[in-house]
Order: sequence, then structure tokens, then C-alpha cells
Amino acid sequence: MPKQNEKILVADPDPDVLDLVAQQVLGPQGYQVATASDGSTALKLALRVAPDIIITSLELPGLSGRDLMTALRSQGFESVVIATGSKGSELAAMQAFRLGAKDYLTKPLREAELIAALDRALEELRLRREREQLSQKLSQANQQLEKRVKELTTLYGIGKAVTAITDLGQLLGRLVEGALFVSEAEVGWLLLAEEGTAKLILKAGKNLPPPNLSGIKIGQPWDDGLSSLLMLSGEGLTIAGEPLAKMRAGQVVKSACAAPIKAKEQVMGVITVGNKSGKPFNERDQAMLSAVADYASVALVNARLFQALEERARSLQKAYDDVMRGGQQRDALLQKLSRDLSSPLQKVRDNLEILARGAAGHISPTQMELLRGALEQVEAMRKQLPENAPPPKA
Repeated sequence: MPKQNEKILVADPDPDVLDLVAQQVLGPQGYQVATASDGSTALKLALRVAPDIIITSLELPGLSGRDLMTALRSQGFESVVIATGSKGSELAAMQAFRLGAKDYLTKPLREAELIAALDRALEELRLRREREQLSQKLSQANQQLEKRVKELTTLYGIGKAVTAITDLGQLLGRLVEGALFVSEAEVGWLLLAEEGTAKLILKAGKNLPPPNLSGIKIGQPWDDGLSSLLMLSGEGLTIAGEPLAKMRAGQVVKSACAAPIKAKEQVMGVITVGNKSGKPFNERDQAMLSAVADYASVALVNARLFQALEERARSLQKAYDDVMRGGQQRDALLQKLSRDLSSPLQKVRDNLEILARGAAGHISPTQMELLRGALEQVEAMRKQLPENAPPPKA
């Protein structure tokens, strides 16, 4: 007979009943059985062994069976109770059912009836445990669902921040905060490779040790011993224990999870989260951190494109300003030439007119025609001068 796991308390003032139930029926089936002959002893045993099933007489000396049930219910016990009593005590049986008894047997007890009642009690226990297990699983599933929803909400918020926040430092700080949330980590930091060098610069951090104690400062180089490995491998990593303790990161955390920040095949930096308590990270944490790293990659690429666009815009503005300054200089030169030539040309024109009037009848028609042609050319030159042109801009 396989050993049963259920613990059973039998309380009855009659030694023969105790012997029948405990020694002849329950004992051979392998149950863990405790017995008591009075209510006070039964209550003490119940509080100590926490039985799954209680078989109690309603006619116990001291504390009655009803008092025992009341006391156990007040202590939060949910044992399955089988009450026993003499024939003609139907009123006591009704009271026992009101107090939570699941079954009632009349004395003298019969083995077959006792086994049948015990089977019903065991079925009650089985169903109760199944309900508890299902309820626990449902609760765990709800908790996991809530966690996933929060994770997705966080990632969605990070995605919006990537497109809305133009301050790169502020954005990288948001990314580290999001990484801590989705991985349930305690500490986080983000390192970026400095262009043209092999240095890794700490760009953002959360819950890092104070700079005056650790020497770790935002905007300064920091070789945590872990990020340089990811810069070479381009693969994420979880690490704890002695391997981490040998690195500088091991002076900050006892377990760590890191993901590279990549644009195509180029590794631009590393985002890392860690736990001071040593709580390990799993594959889910690594996957969520990698998602945050992807957002960081998008943010950095956008920042570089934005920087390039700003430089291009500044270059175009400079070229435009140069052209405008050149145009202003040209206008000023034309104004000066106009002022310098206008008066002499006017005098030449006036003199030619005087000469033409005075020479009339004294020179040949051919000479007169040449004189008048020269006068017309001078007049045409004078009209081409930008006398009405606007003055040069300041």
C-alpha cells in the first residue's frame, strides 16, 4: 500500500473508536494519524500538525466538537471535518454542518461508512487543491500578462522618445531607465565608442556609485571590462560570479546582462544592466535588453543624420551669405562708377551740343554727321549708367 500524504486528526473520548479509526482503518492505509481523547488536546494537536482531515466526535469532554470546530475556523484552518455523534443527535449534526463539517457519521461507527466518508473527504481535498493550483496558475498568468503589457508599453514609450526627444543625452538616459524596467535590474549604464579612438565613453547611467567614490563619471572614459568584449564580438552576454568579479563592472554589480548597440555590422556602443544582489538574468531579460539596444541604435543613427543635415544647412547658409555679400559689393561698385562717370559724361554731352550748334554751317555735312553720332553715343552711355539704382544694402 503506497504511503498517503494526508495528515488526519481523530478526536473521540472512546478508546475503542480511536483504535478502530486510527489503528484498524487509517493506519494500515499509510495515513499520518494523530489522536486525542478531549477537545483541548485535539486543539493543541491541530495547531501543531495542521491536519488535512479531522474526524471528531461532537461529544468531547472539555471543548466540545462544536467548540473545536469554531476555534479552528477562527484560526483560519480549512481542514475537511467529518463529525461523529450518537443516534438521535440530529440537531447537533445540523449545527456541525453550519460550522463547516462536510460529513456526519452516527455511532457505532462502521468501517465501510468510515471509508466512504474518508473517500469523500479526500475527493473534497483533491478538488480544493486543484482549484487552488488553478487559481495560483491563473494569478501567475495574469501577473506575467501584466508584466508583458508593461514591457511593451515601456518599449512603445521608448520608441516615441526616439522620435520626439532631440537632446541625445536626455534620450540615452531614458533608454537606460527603460532597460532597467524591462529587465527588472537595479543598475544600468550605456557606453559609446569615441570616434577615431578605441575609448568607450560613459554617456548615461542609473544607480551607479557616486563619482567621488568610484571615479565613474558621465562623459568620461570608463573601461568596465565587459563592454570591450561586446565591441569585438557584437553579441549579447549575461555574466555573474567569479568571471564578472574579475572585471571593473564586477565592482559595481554581481550579475550583469549586456547588449551591443549596432548599426548594420558596426558596433557603436554597449548598454548594460546589473544587479547588486546577484540575481541572475535569463533569456527573456537578454531579449528585452536587445530590443532597447536596437532603439539606441536608431537614436544614434538619427542623431548622426541630424548632425549631418545641420552641417549641410550651415554650409548652404554660408554659401548664400557669401553670394549675398558679393551682390552687395557689386551693387556698391556700380553705384560708385555711376557717380564717377555721370558728371563727366554729362559735361562731354553738353560740350558736344555746344560744338554742334556753333559748327553749324562751318563744317561739312560729313563732319556734322560724325559730330552728331558722337553726341548720340555719349547720350547712350549716360543713359546706361544706373543713376536710379538703389543704394547698396548695409
